[in-house]
Amino acid sequence: MAQSVFVENLQKSFKVRKKSGFLKGLFSPEYTTVKAVDGVSFSLEEGERVAFVGPNGAGKSTTIKMLSGILHPDGGHVEIGGFVPWIDRKSMAYKIGTVFGQRSQLWYHLPAQDTFELLSYAYDMSRDDFKSRIKTLVDAFDAGHIVSKPVRQLSLGERMRCEIIASLLHRPKILFLDEPTVGLDVVSKGVIRDLVKKASDEDGTTVLLTSHDTGDMERVCDRVIVIDHGHLVADKPVRELRSGFIREKIITLAMKEEAIALDMNGVRLIEAMPHQLRVSVDTSQVSVEAVLQQAMKLSSLQDITVEDPPMEDIIKEIYAGSLL
Repeated sequence: MAQSVFVENLQKSFKVRKKSGFLKGLFSPEYTTVKAVDGVSFSLEEGERVAFVGPNGAGKSTTIKMLSGILHPDGGHVEIGGFVPWIDRKSMAYKIGTVFGQRSQLWYHLPAQDTFELLSYAYDMSRDDFKSRIKTLVDAFDAGHIVSKPVRQLSLGERMRCEIIASLLHRPKILFLDEPTVGLDVVSKGVIRDLVKKASDEDGTTVLLTSHDTGDMERVCDRVIVIDHGHLVADKPVRELRSGFIREKIITLAMKEEAIALDMNGVRLIEAMPHQLRVSVDTSQVSVEAVLQQAMKLSSLQDITVEDPPMEDIIKEIYAGSLL
């Protein structure tokens, strides 16, 4: 199978202004160099869906911006579908799609369908091809009722659906998604994840998804690359991480009772406060369902939250050697 993405010894540094006194900072500012990406190497095969994960400040977004041609690296070599991003950016634009969760490519005051029309001309699509493609995408994303509304009136989840439709319009071979579920509620996250996976399956699109959310990697991807402080620290199938550390879930219970004792194998107390309990559950020893059933026997639950462990904890576990 051919390679879609090839990255070798990628490097990028930034100058950051040091904090100092007002007058000294004004007339004699001092700077320090911070390595955002430090010798990262990996490759993606055609049709692969890979999660690129790590804590905030790990270098995920900087890497994506270099791969999409927005930033020029300090060193290393990159090929995206045979193109070098910072040299062949215009030609490469026809082969890639990008979604940046914090930045929109949609015209804020116009309906999303107007942006789709504009993009069809930018990508030299014929009218018949555009009409067929947009109908397929709008139907697949169940977006018929939202594309005619001004983007400013859309919820974040609705806007992200339109962002992904815009990125897939020209049938890109490679899709870069930078935090596509950030700020979304649980239901909207699930919708976006399922739609990305379905679109990739149907079109054979290679996906590189950056995230700090373990749910993104589990629902969308088959492989995960973990980066921290600019260094690649793990490159494994998702199933290996799932069988290692991601088996842990964090459950928060809000109760009418002031306190309960949830004494079960595989359940570890994190924090106990009046009317609230926070525990860690090792799902290899006990299921989340069994823990909740026991909690309901002991208390009158007012609210339940089930979360994945923080990505920072996964990074620590990897460094400790439990998964390597």
